[in-house]
Amino acid sequence: MTDHDRHEIRQLIENWALWRDAGEWSRFATVWHPRDGWMSATWFQGSATAFIKASREGFENGVSILHFLGGHTADIVGDRAIAQTKMTINQRASIDGVEVDVVCTGRFYDFLSRHEGRWTIVRRQPIYEKDRLDVVDPAASLTLDPEFLNRFPTGYRHLAYLQTKAGFTVRDGLPGLTGTAVGQLYSEGRQWLAGA
Repeated sequence: MTDHDRHEIRQLIENWALWRDAGEWSRFATVWHPRDGWMSATWFQGSATAFIKASREGFENGVSILHFLGGHTADIVGDRAIAQTKMTINQRASIDGVEVDVVCTGRFYDFLSRHEGRWTIVRRQPIYEKDRLDVVDPAASLTLDPEFLNRFPTGYRHLAYLQTKAGFTVRDGLPGLTGTAVGQLYSEGRQWLAGA
C-alpha cells in the first residue's frame, strides 16, 4: 500500500465523475475493469459497457444527472481495494409539469482491482444517505403523493419519486446509511479485500 496507489485511486474516482458528467464516453470507459466492470444505481444495474451506453443515450436526450465528490478513503490490500467517496447526485427534471432539482447525498462504495498495472473499478455501489427535492421556480408549487413517496427507502425516496415519474424503473432496497443492505455491502467489501 503506497501513497502512489492512494493518489491513483482518488484520481480514478474523480475521473469517473468528471468524464461521465461531461459526456467524454471513450475516456469514461477507461475507469472500469474492461471485463468485470459493474454498475449499480437507482435506475440501472448491469455491466459497465451497458451503463456507458445508457448514460450516453440519456445525456444525448437531455437527462440531467450530475455528481459532486467530497471526502475519500481507500483500504488497499495487494491488488485489491475498497474506496469510499462522499458524493452528491443532482438530477433536474419535471414532475407533473413543475421543474425540480433532487439532491441525494451519500457515498460511492467501490470495489477496485489493479488490472495490467493500473487501478480499475470492478463494481460501484452507491450508498444513499439522504435526499431532498426543491422546486426550481420559487413561485411554482408542487404537491407530492405521500403514499407514492413513502414506497421508497428514506435515503433516496425523492430521487426515486422523480426517476419513476420520468419513466425509469427504480430498484428498491439499495444501501442506506444504516440497515441490512449496507451491512451486507460492508461484508462483501471485507470479503473482496480478503481475496474472495
